[in-house]
Amino acid sequence: MTDSPAFGQADLTNCERELIHLAGSVQPHGLLLVLAEPDMTVLQATANASALMGLAAPQLGGMGLDELGGDLGLQLRRLATDADLADPVPLRVHTGAGSRRRQFEGALHRLRPGRLVVELEPAAPADIATVDLPHDTLMQLVGTAVQRFSNAASIGVLADAAAQCFRDLTGHDRVMIYKFDADGHGKIIAEARDPRLDSLLGHHYPATDIPQRARELYLRNRVRVLVDVHYQPSPLQPARAPGDEHELDMSMCYLRSMSPLHLQYLKNMGVTATVVVSLVREGRLWGLVAAHHYTPRNLRLSVRAACDLLAEVVSTRIAAIENYAHAQVAVLVRRLEQRLIEATSTEGDWRLALLRNPRTLLQPLEATGAALFNDGEILTSGEVPSTPELRQLLQWVDGQNDDGLFSCSSVSKAHPALDSLTPTASGVLAVRLATARPDYLMWFRKEQLLTVTWAGDPSKPMVNDDPLELSPRRSFAAWSEIVRGTALPWTSADLALGRAIGAALVDIIVQVHAVRLLIAEHQLTGIRATVQGSGEPVVIADAQGRLLFCNDAFTRLTGRALADQSTLSEMASLFSEPAALRHALASLRAGQPPWRGETSLVRDDGNDLPVSVRAEVVPGRDGMPLGTMMMLFDMSDTKRAAAARQHLEQTMLVAAHGQRQRLASGEPTRTADAVIGAILTNASLAAMDIADGSVGTPVARLLEELEASTQRATALYSQIRDFTGPREA
Repeated sequence: MTDSPAFGQADLTNCERELIHLAGSVQPHGLLLVLAEPDMTVLQATANASALMGLAAPQLGGMGLDELGGDLGLQLRRLATDADLADPVPLRVHTGAGSRRRQFEGALHRLRPGRLVVELEPAAPADIATVDLPHDTLMQLVGTAVQRFSNAASIGVLADAAAQCFRDLTGHDRVMIYKFDADGHGKIIAEARDPRLDSLLGHHYPATDIPQRARELYLRNRVRVLVDVHYQPSPLQPARAPGDEHELDMSMCYLRSMSPLHLQYLKNMGVTATVVVSLVREGRLWGLVAAHHYTPRNLRLSVRAACDLLAEVVSTRIAAIENYAHAQVAVLVRRLEQRLIEATSTEGDWRLALLRNPRTLLQPLEATGAALFNDGEILTSGEVPSTPELRQLLQWVDGQNDDGLFSCSSVSKAHPALDSLTPTASGVLAVRLATARPDYLMWFRKEQLLTVTWAGDPSKPMVNDDPLELSPRRSFAAWSEIVRGTALPWTSADLALGRAIGAALVDIIVQVHAVRLLIAEHQLTGIRATVQGSGEPVVIADAQGRLLFCNDAFTRLTGRALADQSTLSEMASLFSEPAALRHALASLRAGQPPWRGETSLVRDDGNDLPVSVRAEVVPGRDGMPLGTMMMLFDMSDTKRAAAARQHLEQTMLVAAHGQRQRLASGEPTRTADAVIGAILTNASLAAMDIADGSVGTPVARLLEELEASTQRATALYSQIRDFTGPREA
């Protein structure tokens, strides 16, 4: 992009677009080579090759790897043949011989067909403090951490455990767990630090502190190490490879130089070395593990792999905990639904029961007010705007909503004409209750009140006005401006709960209207529109089993109309087990309680569709049945989730069997077995929590992601074991 500043040329006005992936240089504790395939000749080398490898970059240009001596060429050819190298693959090699022998560890990845990038660091640097843990110590730290993460029952407990375990592993002076909100703003939710340091716990930072390009790279390159903030970059020579139009894309290079703006920020904090590890959930950056040290500090490859593994386990546990909250949503919604159904039968109006007790409706969402827009009426609970303001809000929300759920944490910023709502309804969460008219349930949150306790003296002067003089204090000032006129953001759990309550209300509304169809023929036209437009498949029959009505949702689900199916018995032929369904319906008419069951619809395309069926007889005032109501629910996602869980269990069984085989072979893996066992146990617990939280959540996709995460964690463990075993002399 023409408006994207080159690396190192950005200022505070355009740092969001800085081309940080085109750094053109590396941190000088390691070197980088760009190679041409298949002959493995050097196209580019960083200037520090002379100091680290004994050959200057110009000398390396055009040289074959075999000319360097050692096993570098042999290992790279093997890896280039056996792996696609889309992601960096770790390696340990040596060059030269005798007194010129040099040992390195690093990584190799393929930039594109015909181009390889290899990064190398001295295996035993003499001038940099490097964290290099013995195999048994590393395995014990990893195993203990995995067990602690698996036992964490809340995000807060998990974050505290992660901060301490990462500090135990890296030895950095301060380790923070940094969580992003829906708008990308960050907050430090946990911290482990040297007691001599002031705390940063609870500090907020605006989204602009981490530009979007940096966030994208955090997703691709999960562990980033800064050894010394005062380093002098070692540039690539030449700047572009012969014949290449573009500069080297260093997105996957862990040695890549960092933005001068970021380095200035760290210098102003007094930070010298950092480690940043990504926490990823469902393909998105959930947060970061950020470690700070106040003297130069590096990590061996095995310790970095351990950081990557632990972050993967933490991410898995985050998904399990947050999804378990969704499971609690299901319990809460079932209780609410039961109360509303009882109120409908005793009082004739579910709306009064919904709004009668503010605590029941408001507390689960930490809302300060709520409003129900139904049939042209407005009913409220808690602190809400005036009726004219509510009507204005309804008109605006209805114009924004396209999927039945709408959320906003700053109405005044999204729609300045509604600025007067800020004191009582700065934040709005709305769920649609009907398709034919603007019926909604809305929750409100007041403007958040900003309270911050600084670790240091807040009266200390900030840095001068130079735009490069960045500091956390200035970042917080920017965040303070962001949150004015803003409510606390709605979390994913809030959205799931709102959607679930809305779905329950829609279900109740459909049931109420379906009953009225049976007892109020003269109201049929208006009520039919409500049921016909519902997303819930519904069939209604009279007391003799003759079909009176089926809605469009039923037709869409079954794939055929029921014009020729005049009775419930004939309709049963749409299902894979018609005789069983006929028997269940006959039992209902004989006085049995409501029936629920699972079966399959026989589709015209030849593919059976799993469904859940709920049927009940509706009694009249004299106790005689008025008719039968039946609702269908698509079970495809549920079945897919069950298959995904079974596949995950099989994967874990295979992993466990492999570990038992290694034990049987006599391999000394007692500690390692405990680590693998802990990883598998964590995955199993996460699978149970995810499977339990099925309300509004793509369970199958989460289980598939969990399987991939578990396999990746196991692979990372193998790297750790391989790279902490006996080393070549």
